[in-house]
Amino acid sequence: MVMQDGVPPLVGCMIGPWDHSFRALRATGECVIAVPTVDLATKVVEIGNCSGADIDKFEAFGLTPVSAKKVNPPLVAECLANFECRVKDDSLVDRYNMFVMEVVEAWVDPERKERRVIHHRGDGTFIIDGRVLDLKKKMVKWPAYVQ
Repeated sequence: MVMQDGVPPLVGCMIGPWDHSFRALRATGECVIAVPTVDLATKVVEIGNCSGADIDKFEAFGLTPVSAKKVNPPLVAECLANFECRVKDDSLVDRYNMFVMEVVEAWVDPERKERRVIHHRGDGTFIIDGRVLDLKKKMVKWPAYVQ
């Protein structure tokens, strides 16, 4: 979730302590948040049903690792966007499993044809992005944010 839309951008991410990703993030303080599109939905669920402690998910699911610019974990070439992150605040981890991370580099694939992202609703159901609602003219209080 977006926690600060500014400089630096901050995102919150909840990860359970039973996940390999939790232990890796605690150990390294770095991660990449990859943003998949709807064409990867089935693969996303399959990836979530196994552990990186047991298998190489890039190899097992035919994904392409790409070297990140500012963190050690790789980007996922097949994703629409990738956010290189470093843990900024871990004070909420013990109580809520919530990491506050600073986005140190962001990537978007301008060539990617599929741009609809998926949002997990729980229990294996997802919502797919679709129609754009443009309300830029209503953004009178924060005109600096309107491009």
